[in-house]
Amino acid sequence: MSWIDQFPGLSRLPDAIRSYLVEESKIVTVPANTVIFGPGKSPEHLLLLLDGTVRVQQTSDTGREIVLYRVHAGESCVLTTACLLAYEDYSAEGIAETETRAVAIPRKVFDKLVSDSIEFRQFVFTAYSKRITDLFMVIEEIAFQKLDIRLAHKLIELAGDNDTVSATHQKLAVELGSAREVISRQLQEFQRRGWIEQSRGTIRLIDRAALEKLAQS
Repeated sequence: MSWIDQFPGLSRLPDAIRSYLVEESKIVTVPANTVIFGPGKSPEHLLLLLDGTVRVQQTSDTGREIVLYRVHAGESCVLTTACLLAYEDYSAEGIAETETRAVAIPRKVFDKLVSDSIEFRQFVFTAYSKRITDLFMVIEEIAFQKLDIRLAHKLIELAGDNDTVSATHQKLAVELGSAREVISRQLQEFQRRGWIEQSRGTIRLIDRAALEKLAQS
């Protein structure tokens, strides 16, 4: 089974183009916490993730950080795609949250296939449009949704099934594009209401139902 089969859009490529793509690309492994790309750098490859997670975040002039999105196995990075298409440098950074294995498609191969292959072009723009939609949702949340609602939603998301979040106040601030002090005040309010308990680097959900009600309001 080829790595191409992990990406439904690529599995429809004609045999000759599949072979060319496999021959010209290489599989790379990146250790956790590695900065894969950053502002001012030009992309040399399109990375298609096979395993792991990459966090894409941006830092403002004042030093405030915000997580834009994450790239998971079976996905590509929309910012890399945009920079490759427009011949622009990165404006954000991508960090491997876990050990990450990916297929690196060189720029020259990317350019050729976007130009010559309808199937590859469709794969690229389908992934691109989906992620752009996700980014608009992030912008909408930041602009129009109250922080307490967003924080409740993020705690539920990060807790999963075990009702425990391993995250500092600073990490939550980055996730939500806010200031650490603001997050700390809101968490203290959640704790006052009896919804959570806090210890160093850990938040335990005591009343998930109340948080879910707030997140859905």
